[in-house]
Amino acid sequence: MQPSKSFHTVTALAIFVAGAAMIAPDVQAKEGFEKCAGIAKASQNDCAAKGHSCAGKAKKDGDSKEWLYVPTGTCDKIVGGRVAKK
Repeated sequence: MQPSKSFHTVTALAIFVAGAAMIAPDVQAKEGFEKCAGIAKASQNDCAAKGHSCAGKAKKDGDSKEWLYVPTGTCDKIVGGRVAKK
């Protein structure tokens, strides 16, 4: 017995939707936190940046494109830190 065409279509659509959700997550800061760029240690970033879509993928310490969540108002006090755009 062969699976129906609609089964294949639904399966392909489910895989596509799941993949799309993983590629471009829309990450929002929790209340009272902000994204602070330039302070993450290698492999310690909080989420996606240009070049990758996962937390923990920072390749070097202090990369200006990588960020961490910190309590609001803290980033400006950290050497090398800058508040990242939301």
